[in-house]
Amino acid sequence: MLILKSPDRVKLIACSSTTSLIASLISSSKQSTQTHALVSQPDQQQLLSLLTHYSTRTHSLQIHSKLITTGFCRCRVDNTGILIWNTLLREYSLGIFPEEALKLYKQVQEVSASSSYTPDSFTYSFLLKACANLDQPIKGNQVYALVIKVGYGFHVYVQTALVNLYTVCGCLVEAKKVFDEMHERNLVTWNVMITGFIKWGEIDMAQSLFDRMLVRNVVSWTCMIDGYTRMNQPVEALRLFIWMMIDDGIKPTEITILAILPSVANLGALDICQSLHSYSEKVGFNAFDIRVTNSFIDVYAKCGCIDSAFKVFEKISTENRNLVSWTSIISAFAMHGMATEAVKWFEKMEQMGLSPNEVTFLSLLNACSHGGLVDEGLEFYSKMVNRYQILPNIKHYGCLVDMLGRAGRLEDAEKMVMQIPAEIVNVIIWRTLLGACNFHGNVEMGERVMRKVLEMEKGYSGDYVLLSNIFAGVGRFEDAESVRRCMDERDVLKIPGLSLHALQSRNKQTMCMH
Repeated sequence: MLILKSPDRVKLIACSSTTSLIASLISSSKQSTQTHALVSQPDQQQLLSLLTHYSTRTHSLQIHSKLITTGFCRCRVDNTGILIWNTLLREYSLGIFPEEALKLYKQVQEVSASSSYTPDSFTYSFLLKACANLDQPIKGNQVYALVIKVGYGFHVYVQTALVNLYTVCGCLVEAKKVFDEMHERNLVTWNVMITGFIKWGEIDMAQSLFDRMLVRNVVSWTCMIDGYTRMNQPVEALRLFIWMMIDDGIKPTEITILAILPSVANLGALDICQSLHSYSEKVGFNAFDIRVTNSFIDVYAKCGCIDSAFKVFEKISTENRNLVSWTSIISAFAMHGMATEAVKWFEKMEQMGLSPNEVTFLSLLNACSHGGLVDEGLEFYSKMVNRYQILPNIKHYGCLVDMLGRAGRLEDAEKMVMQIPAEIVNVIIWRTLLGACNFHGNVEMGERVMRKVLEMEKGYSGDYVLLSNIFAGVGRFEDAESVRRCMDERDVLKIPGLSLHALQSRNKQTMCMH
């Protein structure tokens, strides 16, 4: 007996057997479909089971093709038959080609005049979802006009889908109008509206709506936490997280953990990171969701604890480490100035057969820049472009200019800036080079670079201060004073410096996670 262990062979056999089963199911009913008889209930149940358990695009297309070519859409269908069509609609509306859902609906409507097929509220909900994924509010309005015509205009699922359509497409006024006029709302409706406000940066409106909710679930809390994290308000995000757990007694999911971790990193709150890590270990998030584990590598590093970051990485089994895992630990070493370690683990990643992406190389170039590994950095840049065919972006160029500038190779740095495509070069690149000129006291190049900077932006005080410092550093105090006077004449204000010594709460709260 032949034993197949290859996953690809198993998938091939599964696909082949599924296709054969589809064909046999439909052909067995072919005679009855031609006479518009009711397809047998067992056959319909098996078709529905296939759609449910083999919900890939390939299988959906196979089933769709068989349903059309054998005339299933022309026969009388019961509730299971409607569910078959709705399941297909759902798969298409959530897929990479959502317009296929609209085409399927039109196709069925055109050929089903003699059948008993009648769309229900879920049918129109999926059509509205397809319009949302297409970013087509006008088509969505057309679908909703049809919805009103058939009498589902005030159905909660349909109206929630309409709110989602408007929020996805940025039509917040229309979304709020539909939301306010709804006679019935469920938790999904509230969460959709809140998510829409957050997506478009209306955090205050989202908070106002959140405060009105009588019942909240973990999705509601996670939406708000994620919103404050995205709006760079980490203290507020953490306040909500603690409120959710202590006051409402709601336990975070892995998505909640992923939402709060960037705020923890932003605050550098190592103790909170450790508490969240212990909780995730306890409930099993780290074991079954590699995204959570990868995030802890990044957060530990940003909280200043590279040892803990590396321990988290080491605990990931070799087969479970993905590109994000490797990139996270390389980036962790880079931000701690451990360039040699970053290069070492990059080479190990390549030995494992993983191909780095642009983010991996950005971390590596950053490590080489801060570690003084100029030649190695240039070699990695060459490898990125020539071997892996990755097009460098402005951040890669920024790392290279910074790396060459730190090493005192100012002419090479200037040549690198001049080679950057005009459509992506920005003033930050020239400021990086200006900073290197200041550090190494290169007055001639500093003046040349300053002219480039002023062509792009004239109102940033730091540029004038750098040039003034360059002149002062070589004893040209009159020129330094002239630059300062120029700042005054152009009303360029120097922003006072701020130093963040410590961030502590007056009433320190302890998070207890059970």
